[in-house]
Amino acid sequence: MRQFVAKKADSAGFSEKDVEQIKIAVDEACTNVIKHAYNGEGEHVIDIAVILSSDKLTVRIRDRGRAFDPETYAEPDLIEFAKSRKSGGLGVHIMNRLMDRVEYKTKGGVNECCLVKYLPGSN
Repeated sequence: MRQFVAKKADSAGFSEKDVEQIKIAVDEACTNVIKHAYNGEGEHVIDIAVILSSDKLTVRIRDRGRAFDPETYAEPDLIEFAKSRKSGGLGVHIMNRLMDRVEYKTKGGVNECCLVKYLPGSN
């Protein structure tokens, strides 16, 4: 999955740094699907598509697990988080920091997370 996305991002003209950021964001999104949407249970399908347009790359991730409600998400206090020495729990924060846009929707039992990165000089 990471190689597939990296290859598409690289061929679209993103810098090495941007490609790495996209890979990390996709990894976090898929980890969230496995851990939270599917509760880490068994084998489930995660559909990943890379959509290139003239000004951006969109990675669309779809699943049929439990939906994420972005309205209930609160940005973590990173100082308190670090003090707690807790592991995990920063996936959404990381995705939001590394990508230009992160969008969620659910329709007909299908959850969709779109990670958008604009091509350099296009936004």
